Amino acid sequence: MFWPMFAVAVGFLGLAVLGVLAVRVFLEAQRLGRQVTDSAQRISRAAEDLERASMSAARAVDSL
Repeated sequence: MFWPMFAVAVGFLGLAVLGVLAVRVFLEAQRLGRQVTDSAQRISRAAEDLERASMSAARAVDSL
């Protein structure tokens, strides 16, 4: 009777560990998603700044 109860306890412990790891993976995936969103916004702003700078440079070249 000891071994079946031990097997059930070990199985439950294994499921608990998998649950904790699943929560950690979920939280890290959310954090990664936020970082990707922030990076995309920064890249977009940099692209807009570069476009504005190139337009002003083109105007300066045209005025020469």
